[in-house]
Amino acid sequence: MQEPPGDVYDVNSNSGPDGDGFRAKEAVADGTAVYAEQGDKLHLHRPLTLFRRVRGFACLACLVLTSFVALIFLSPFVFYLPRFFSVHYSRLWTSFFIGNWLSLWPYLFEEVNETKVIFSGEKVPGEDRVMIMCNHRTEVDWMYIWNLAIRKGKIGFCKYAVKDSVKNLPLFGWAFYVFEFLMLHRQWEVDAPVIKSYLDSFQDKRDPLWLIVFPEGTDFTEEKRDKGNAYARENGYPELVNVLQPRTRGFVTCLSQLRGSLDAVYDLTIGYTKRCPLFINNLYGTDPTEVHIHVRRIPISEIPESEDGMSKWLYDIFLQKDQMLATFSKTGSFPNSGIGESPLNIPKGVFNFTLHVGISLWIYWWLYNSMWLKMFVALSCLVLALGTYFDWRPTPFNSSLGTKRKVL
Repeated sequence: MQEPPGDVYDVNSNSGPDGDGFRAKEAVADGTAVYAEQGDKLHLHRPLTLFRRVRGFACLACLVLTSFVALIFLSPFVFYLPRFFSVHYSRLWTSFFIGNWLSLWPYLFEEVNETKVIFSGEKVPGEDRVMIMCNHRTEVDWMYIWNLAIRKGKIGFCKYAVKDSVKNLPLFGWAFYVFEFLMLHRQWEVDAPVIKSYLDSFQDKRDPLWLIVFPEGTDFTEEKRDKGNAYARENGYPELVNVLQPRTRGFVTCLSQLRGSLDAVYDLTIGYTKRCPLFINNLYGTDPTEVHIHVRRIPISEIPESEDGMSKWLYDIFLQKDQMLATFSKTGSFPNSGIGESPLNIPKGVFNFTLHVGISLWIYWWLYNSMWLKMFVALSCLVLALGTYFDWRPTPFNSSLGTKRKVL
């Protein structure tokens, strides 16, 4: 069996056994390609009315204004100061207090935009320390993982592997830094020591962790799929239709280094009815009306330990995803649909929203009238900006009080 190079930064890289698999052109001709092109306005589930535009901008304004308060005023006290004594408690407090603000997003998706999230597969426990891998259909896939995480009490502990350029986003780059997302340059020589240092800091089993990776490395397009399948044909690997060829190096590195502290890997497959939404569709509530998330829990003991074994195992998983999405395109559901995940707690969501908006309005009024508060805000913004740019976090005075993170 010829093994592929498995380069996480090579668009064409993949891993997998020889075999027939799906043929992309045949599958498209048979109608098993899953979705319409992203951004196809002719297939919007709901019309883009003036009301939806106004409501969307109002929701975004509330999220941005409350995020400013949550980050600027809470970070010094729940993220920075505790970290001088304990990384563990810094992460717990950050997850609870700032993660409480993050929980506004799932309520926006499900209750305001009326998106129905349908879970299928297995009902997973909330106490697991896990690595999550998911297919990457569109730019909003990662947001819907929060809809599962909030039901398990883990929304503040979700850590994503993202492009380093996201740290330049106003406010949200600071949020990604405070939540300790893994930021990558997509150059292996640069990223390898960053990944090792990052994963070393999460070896403490007391820290709840949902590390979320997208092995495809980028969101799905037919052009990317065809390019990956051209490589697959040349090397005798199965072609894929509804997912891209998975890239193995980053996945294998993360799983190898964290294996001793993880309970399981959660395999998530996301499907959308008719078309893939863009962020703007999500914001206005025009799409999607339904998001289907198939969940499978794989105990860490069932995953091969060798690099070659993990690479082949990952490719087999994506071959199964491809088949599952092909069936989804015909039936509109995944196997074992409706596993009974609890609905969101509406009173709690309303209280949380009212609390954040109320406190934010009070702080903005106080900020307008207080020079000292203006100075505090300026200093906090400076610390967050520098910390995000240099990826700097305090280390405990006594490393025995918490897991010490290496500073690059």
